[in-house]
Amino acid sequence: MKLEIIRSAIFGFFLLIVQQSIAQEKPNIILLYADDISARELPIYGSSVWSVPKGGDTSDMQYRAQTPVLNHLAEEGIYVKTAWAATICSPSRAMMMTGRYAHQHKWWHNRDKGKAPDQKGSWNLYDSAAYTLEDIANKGGYATYWAGKTQMKIEGFNFDEGCFTPGEGSYNTPIATTDFRLETRKVNGVKKIVNADTDVEVTSYVQSGWYWKPHVQLLNHPKASESLEWWPNNKAAKDTFGLNTFGPDVELDFIFDFMERKQKEKKPFFIYHTSHLGHDAMDFLNPNSKNKWPGTPKISWDGKAYTRIQPNVTGDKGVYDTHGTITESGIHHHVNYLDYQVWRYMNKLKEMGVANNTIFIFCADNGTSGYGKGSPVSQKGTHVPLIIYAPGMNMTKKGLQDILVNMSDMLPTIAEIASVKIPDSYEVNGESLLPFLTTDTPKHREWIYGYHKDMQIIRGDFVLKDGKNDWWDVGENPDDLISFKKIKDWNEVSEAHRKERDELNKVLPRFNLHETEHDASINRTETPEPLNVIARKE
Repeated sequence: MKLEIIRSAIFGFFLLIVQQSIAQEKPNIILLYADDISARELPIYGSSVWSVPKGGDTSDMQYRAQTPVLNHLAEEGIYVKTAWAATICSPSRAMMMTGRYAHQHKWWHNRDKGKAPDQKGSWNLYDSAAYTLEDIANKGGYATYWAGKTQMKIEGFNFDEGCFTPGEGSYNTPIATTDFRLETRKVNGVKKIVNADTDVEVTSYVQSGWYWKPHVQLLNHPKASESLEWWPNNKAAKDTFGLNTFGPDVELDFIFDFMERKQKEKKPFFIYHTSHLGHDAMDFLNPNSKNKWPGTPKISWDGKAYTRIQPNVTGDKGVYDTHGTITESGIHHHVNYLDYQVWRYMNKLKEMGVANNTIFIFCADNGTSGYGKGSPVSQKGTHVPLIIYAPGMNMTKKGLQDILVNMSDMLPTIAEIASVKIPDSYEVNGESLLPFLTTDTPKHREWIYGYHKDMQIIRGDFVLKDGKNDWWDVGENPDDLISFKKIKDWNEVSEAHRKERDELNKVLPRFNLHETEHDASINRTETPEPLNVIARKE
């Protein structure tokens, strides 16, 4: 009997080793989803126009981002000329996480979400899809981590761990960790938005700090006492937390800790990093300014490496001195800091010895605030950067790719990388990029689609129909990436333009359900077949 137990234990041990070995053959995946950054903000896209610190357009080089690391990844990997999201945050994140358009997940706009089947509230995103990103990755044997911006209830998602800035429910919870909050208060019976740091009324939106002195919550951290725990949660963290703490740095530190722990467990990891960088916000360090994008820690690039200046911020209650360690306002500084963080990612992967077994994806959720965000005009709101760097994948493409890609394509792409088969009966609107990346296939999609409330936006290689029902000739790429020629007379364009218009018009009715199927159906009982792991192709 003892011999059988020993044999069983030995067999179990070797099976575990084999399973871990097989699992680690799969590449790690890092998906960095930046916030409110148009493709034009990245120099690699060659736009003649980008955003000025107060919002709007400029060609002044002092406000152009400098991204040597992202440039390198784009040139050595691939970057996509025309990648689309929805026009604003929540619908784009819904598209990313479900691989579906709004006719399925019902998140038509930030403030236009379909009701749940019981009609008692908005439909939670995790209820709108049987499979979200982490479900796919988990099924493929990945350890999963979500860091940064959530913008949705998180309780129904299945990420193993997370670091949220700000934490779930922090807008309405009086937490002592930070006074960098804009909160609703009643003043003489009238609701006002007040800066909790200065007690001064402001014209803005309710928010908790996610940049300086951030409001942070951890999910399932191994050293936390609760599944959702506010940070700082130990003496060492509390001793260093304060005005010099920058939220994007906190996220990355926890991500790296997770990566290291999973490597020791010989388990591939999937990182879903939804950074706030790029999003405008209250500049608590300069509360009287009209700055759209709070400054970041100062960094410098010497041609080979970045140097970061340690922040030194002093003061209280709206009066602060940054002692020259923080940049001025501007989205270009946010893009620069993302480049610095990508440099840190690359160094960490090399240090861990997994640089050639990691796929790195950089993209954004919609256009820049004050330019494209929320705009249904042409592709202002939908056109975002997309870079894929995978040195170990043996990609057949390199550099700029003149193809059409949609953010819904990320879910089926990750599924194919993870060797996970999504049932044919389950509707996914995205299409896997893997065949394009790894074969001689010259094209990825015939068309891409976006949405803005009840408006539909669609384009092919020749024409684009925007949310205002205007048609644009996109056969040639303008210097500013947006000044396409409006089509007023279809007789003045080619037969190829007219043919593509007709094909796109056939597509739109499938998704044009805002008026007729705005809310989730009370009869909805989506129970598709289970996900399956398929044999990997050698």
